[in-house]
Amino acid sequence: MAVAEKMNSQLRITFHEGEDSETGKPILKTKAFTQVKIDATTDQLYAVAEAYASLQQHPIQNIERRDSFNIEEA
Repeated sequence: MAVAEKMNSQLRITFHEGEDSETGKPILKTKAFTQVKIDATTDQLYAVAEAYASLQQHPIQNIERRDSFNIEEA
């Protein structure tokens, strides 16, 4: 049987900065926070993202949490 141990977490916030004038496709910029506590809750991360977004001029497109796990045999 294998077990997974969470190694690290990352918070990524994507902002919509407008549209490309030639193609009309959205221009998206991402800010990543890599020193996230692995036991941070979803509500805590959402609150951080909202607080950070309130300091920006562009609206949030997406908020994402990325967790990395080490998988080993038990």
